Amino acid sequence: MSPARSWLASGRASPRLVLAVVFVALLLDNVLLTVVVPIVPTFLYTTEYEAAKSSVSPALPEPTPAAPGAPPLPGSDPGTAPVRGSSSAGNGTGSSPPGHPPGHPSRDPPAPSRDPPAPPRGCLQGEEFLAQENTRVGLLFASKALVQLLVNPWVGLLTNRIGYHIPMFLGFTIMFLSTVMFAFSGTYTLLFIARALQGIGSSFSSVAGLGLLASVYPDDAERGSAMGIALGGLALGVLIGAPFGSIMYEFVGKASPFLVLAFLALLDGALQLCILQPSRVSPESTKATPVSTLLRDPYILVAAGALCFSNMGVAMLEPTLPIWMLQTMCPPQWQLGMAFLPASISYLVGTNLFGILANRMGRWLCSMIGMAVVGISLLCVPLATNIYGLIGPNAGLGFAIGMVDSSMMPLMGYLVDLRHTSAYGTVYAIADVAFCMGFAVGPSTGGAIVRALGFPWLMAIVGALNVAYAPLCWLLRSPPASEERMAILSQERPVHPKSYTPKEAQQEFPLTEAENVE
Repeated sequence: MSPARSWLASGRASPRLVLAVVFVALLLDNVLLTVVVPIVPTFLYTTEYEAAKSSVSPALPEPTPAAPGAPPLPGSDPGTAPVRGSSSAGNGTGSSPPGHPPGHPSRDPPAPSRDPPAPPRGCLQGEEFLAQENTRVGLLFASKALVQLLVNPWVGLLTNRIGYHIPMFLGFTIMFLSTVMFAFSGTYTLLFIARALQGIGSSFSSVAGLGLLASVYPDDAERGSAMGIALGGLALGVLIGAPFGSIMYEFVGKASPFLVLAFLALLDGALQLCILQPSRVSPESTKATPVSTLLRDPYILVAAGALCFSNMGVAMLEPTLPIWMLQTMCPPQWQLGMAFLPASISYLVGTNLFGILANRMGRWLCSMIGMAVVGISLLCVPLATNIYGLIGPNAGLGFAIGMVDSSMMPLMGYLVDLRHTSAYGTVYAIADVAFCMGFAVGPSTGGAIVRALGFPWLMAIVGALNVAYAPLCWLLRSPPASEERMAILSQERPVHPKSYTPKEAQQEFPLTEAENVE
């Protein structure tokens, strides 16, 4: 056998290489997830608002106050459309100070300018357009999670029938198509379709990837560490995405970050071909517990709820924070992505750190503390007056979400082992559904809440929701085994038929698994 073939043969039997494949798949998925966050709001403003403005009112040699002859904004009443007090407010060198609140007319005389389509500095014109854009951008971001929400249960059933390898490769293929479509989409509709297509690919990659990890790491402690590393790939993707997208968009162009991601996706596909053998059908050896049964399990529902509500906070921030910064801080374009950098770094630290510590200190306690910190951090976000004021709240938010994710993901696999049958595709479909519900409900409702109540109230509502949910994690402190598991233990230890405790279940559980395999 040649050295290359022997390496491939050993690699296909190595859990570490499987972990590497899942790590890379989650990394690319989440880079694509977040790279659009700083790009889409400014891109839509440039292509829609500024284009409509220039077509109605061409640039004049000398700017004049906008109030008497301001062009109507898209989707608003021509007679009431608010525009910034002077045209200099929309450019990067005008007299409007960076801290001007949106809609406040500058009292300084207008300075001559060419009124560039995408101002590098200063607040943007069109307060009403930006308010409407909150809702549209939120729906675009939520489309990925909504589609993923619908596809996840079917992917979970598919993995139980044909295994994890083929769905993983399908996820790569669809993700590549979505990335190329993002690169060349120039309208809101095409961006919406590309985002929805990403949801299908992400469903295949995440459900199959997490289920594959749970199957190759049967030991609970090793599984927790592996899940922490895999979620580190997710965190690294979030870390890279927003800053990478904002810098590449400003200095190279809109298509550039997506073309780089498409090339990296091709490398990921080659890695999967070498390691996973995506042409092989390998169904689960154990018949999976039906989804309806798992959804009636209160402990699985509590764990899924923790994943949903903790991630809902950052999901609401993604579409609303850049627009709120444009309205209140008037930052340069590259700062829109850099604002998420503290959350991404701290999430990367949190997932890797608590992937190991959570099993020692108690995953329920780790998740409870994490959800409380998520709520407090969200309450502090509106207090910031510049990008530096966002460092502390966003760092706390990312670290706390890392605590929750690295605790609940392995716990979902443990609950299935303890209370049901050890087939993981379905339960990780539920976990991904919970994750996607946060990213679907968050952006879709966040923009509407901001428009109705304002950004500070949005942060207060979702922050209070996380703090109120945190005590429910105490229910996961000692989850009991199912009646079937208890019956097996009673047959093995007839002397103590009624003395079952959760601790005893954890000690005896590996024996029951060995018997099932036999």
